[in-house]
Amino acid sequence: MRVLCPNFEREDALETVLDVPIPEEMFTNMGTSVNLRWQNMSTWMRAQTSDKWLSPIIVNRYNELTFLLYIVGSPLLPLQIQLDNRTRSIRSSSIEASTAKYIVQQYMAAIGGQPALNAVQSLCAIGQLKISSSDFHQGDEAVKAESREQTGAFVLWQKNPNLWCLELLVAGCKVIAGSNGKISWRQSSNQLRPISKGPPRPLRRFLQGLDPRSTGDLFLQAVCIGEKVINDEECFILKIDTSQSDLEEHTDSRYEIIHHTIWGYFSQRSGLLVKFEDSRLLTVNYDNGDGVFWETSTESVIEDYRYVEGVNIAHSGRTSVTIFRYGEQSSNHKRQFEEKWTIEEVHFNVWGLTKDFFTPPPELTKEDKTT
Repeated sequence: MRVLCPNFEREDALETVLDVPIPEEMFTNMGTSVNLRWQNMSTWMRAQTSDKWLSPIIVNRYNELTFLLYIVGSPLLPLQIQLDNRTRSIRSSSIEASTAKYIVQQYMAAIGGQPALNAVQSLCAIGQLKISSSDFHQGDEAVKAESREQTGAFVLWQKNPNLWCLELLVAGCKVIAGSNGKISWRQSSNQLRPISKGPPRPLRRFLQGLDPRSTGDLFLQAVCIGEKVINDEECFILKIDTSQSDLEEHTDSRYEIIHHTIWGYFSQRSGLLVKFEDSRLLTVNYDNGDGVFWETSTESVIEDYRYVEGVNIAHSGRTSVTIFRYGEQSSNHKRQFEEKWTIEEVHFNVWGLTKDFFTPPPELTKEDKTT
């Protein structure tokens, strides 16, 4: 991954640290030599002006990329993770809930144990990904993500499930998402798309093997519903139905979340989380009174666990997303997305990472002051 950009105006000047590192494959495709690649990247960065939005071709491409990065690259979960739930008594729970708590205890031991997790106060992770997608297909026919893979990279910062920031760059389109504990937001380099905001929510990507403590706290709310073999691993299945109060809190005038369910598949052999799955159904309300249903099913296979300062962190995985769109005024459509991701670096207890780092964009700060 390329993390430094040369200064082309002064040879004796210091190199610039890139906000989001550039994957080697993405850098190689920018030219035939190193100098030409950096020059092309510099030209591209300087061209990120409002003039480019006058081109319909560019607008359509960025709308598609933004949709892709919101759905696959930076999805948020419509719930709250209650921290430090391990004080809940197993005896006062149902058999299914007690079994789930026992499985979570085994998971926390496999991930490094409570002392190692308690020593982690903050996190920074750098990774790269490849995303592909299909077009919308009508009916129930099988679809597969077949478009050319888009290569990108991301940087994650976190202090707790409601205090985090993500910077994601794919094929020239950048998405910044975050939460400061009071609101969460997402914005893209697509200047025609407004900044979206809502109550604080966890980023799904952290629960794909990057944040074991939050994963454990989340599944303490689950029940065990059975067993299943995943990639030749016999696994326990833990299930969480998001509460009605959480769904209502994350619903607004534009859409209503009807249900949201999470499943975790924990290996009986290692105790580790090997698959994370969730399904969401919402209805989008249009000005003419029509409503269209959107059902999103996401499955993440989590692999390559490695210890970082005593904590077992997943370093790669695959995520597949299937979207169904249907309703009285909309034909049934189906679309598939796929993402392959790897983690290049993980750092704990980042010096100087304060709450000010997670401040929302100025536009949202001005809105809060005027309301």
